[in-house]
Amino acid sequence: MSEPPVAPRLAETFAEVEDALLSRWPETRLEPSLDRIAAYTELLGDPQRSFPVIHLTGTNGKTSTSRMVDALLRGLELRTGRFTSPHVERMSERISIDGEPLTDEEFVQAFNDVAPYTHLVDSEQDHPLSFFETIVAMAYAAFADAPVEVAVVEVGMGGSWDATNVADAAVAVVLPVAVDHARYLGETPAAIAAEKAGIIKPGSVAVMAEQSPEVAEVLLQRAAEVGASVVREGTDFGVVTRVPAVGGQVVSLQGLRARYDDVFLPLYGAHQAQNAAVALAAVESFTGAQTLDGEIVSAAFAEVTSPARLEVIRRSPTIVLDAAHNPHGAEATAAALEDSFTFSPLIGVMGVMADKDAEGVLAAFEPHLAHLVCTQNSTQRAMPAEKLARAAREIYGDHRVSVAPRLADAIDQAATLAEAGGVFGESVGSGAVLVTGSVITAGEARAMLKGRS
Repeated sequence: MSEPPVAPRLAETFAEVEDALLSRWPETRLEPSLDRIAAYTELLGDPQRSFPVIHLTGTNGKTSTSRMVDALLRGLELRTGRFTSPHVERMSERISIDGEPLTDEEFVQAFNDVAPYTHLVDSEQDHPLSFFETIVAMAYAAFADAPVEVAVVEVGMGGSWDATNVADAAVAVVLPVAVDHARYLGETPAAIAAEKAGIIKPGSVAVMAEQSPEVAEVLLQRAAEVGASVVREGTDFGVVTRVPAVGGQVVSLQGLRARYDDVFLPLYGAHQAQNAAVALAAVESFTGAQTLDGEIVSAAFAEVTSPARLEVIRRSPTIVLDAAHNPHGAEATAAALEDSFTFSPLIGVMGVMADKDAEGVLAAFEPHLAHLVCTQNSTQRAMPAEKLARAAREIYGDHRVSVAPRLADAIDQAATLAEAGGVFGESVGSGAVLVTGSVITAGEARAMLKGRS
C-alpha cells in the first residue's frame, strides 16, 4: 500500500517561495492540458470565478497593454488584479493588486494559501503542477482574497491550453499575432491564431488588434462559433493621430463610442499607440458605458509605465532597455527608435534565448545599429554569446560585431563606444546603448544599472 502524499511545508521567506516554485516544471516545459490547473483551482474553490476577467493574448504587446487596461480601470475607481509574465526583475511582479506588485510578505502568503493543495494534484495527475500553473493559481487566489472587482490577465503562451485559460473572459483581447514559440504553437500565424483564439469564450467580447487577413479569419470564425461579439481595430476603434513628444507621444484615439484627443502617452512608438487604442476599447467593452470621461482617460494613460519596453534607464550615455525577443517585436522597437530618438551612433547589446529566431531579431535591428556587442544572460536557456556573434557577423559584417559574454562587460564596452562617437564619424555626446534580445537580458541589465545609479 503506497504512502499518502506529504503536504509541503509552508514557506517563511520570499527566497523559499522562489526555490519552491522554481523546483517545479519550468515555463519552457509544457504538457498541453488544463486538467492540472482545473483540478488545482477546484480544490481552491475556483477563485477565478469570483471576479470578471479581461484576458489578453497575442505575440507582442500583452504586458504593456495589460498595464494600460489596469490604469484605465483604476481610473474608474475599480479595484484591480493584474497577472503578467514573464517578470522583468522579481517574480512577485507577476501578481499586482491595485497597480502594485505584491510585497514579499504578500507573495509568501499567496504561496502558502495554495501550497497545501499542490501535492493532492501532483498525486492524481500524470504530470506534476508546473511553475506557471502554480503561480497562476496564486494570482487567482490572491485576487479572490483581496477581493478585486476585475482581473487583467495576460496569457503565458498561446491561449487554449494556457493555464490562465481556466478562467472565462468577459473581454478577450487579441493583440497582433505573428510567429513565436513555433515549436509549441505552430509554424504559421494562422496556426498560432487558432491556439490564441481559445481565450474567446461564449458571450464574451473579442477585442481584435489589427491582424493579417489569415489571422483575422481564424479569430472571426472562433467568435462566430462561440457566439462572441467582436470589435476590430481600424473598423470600430483605432489611433487617429500620433506625434512623438518629449518622454513619449501625444495621441488621439477613436474609442468605440467617443474620440479622445491630446492624450499624452509616456511610452515610445506607433505600436504603443496601437496598444493604447486596444486597451481603451477593452475597457469600453468591459464597462459597456456610452463614453468614458476624457479627463480620466488622459490621467490614466499619463501614468502608464512599462519597464524594459524602450525604457531609458540611464543618461551619459543614454542606455535604453527593450525586451524585444522575436522579429515582430524587434521590428516594432526598431521603428520606434527611428521615430522617437536621434541617437548617433546607437550601439546594440544583445543577448537572446537559444530557442528564438536570433537571425530575425538581428536583421530587424541591423539598419539601426552602428555596432553590436553580443552577450548572454545568466540562464541556461541563453544562446552562447559566440554563437550569436557568428550569426551576427553574417548580417552585420565582422567589423561591426564584438563579443562580451558577461552582460556587465558588454554594457561597459557598448557605453565606451557610444561615448566615442568619432569612431563612427559622429559627434561626441549623441550616442546611446540599446540592450535587447530577451526579457531576461533586459531585466538583468535593469537590475544592474539601477544598482549603479
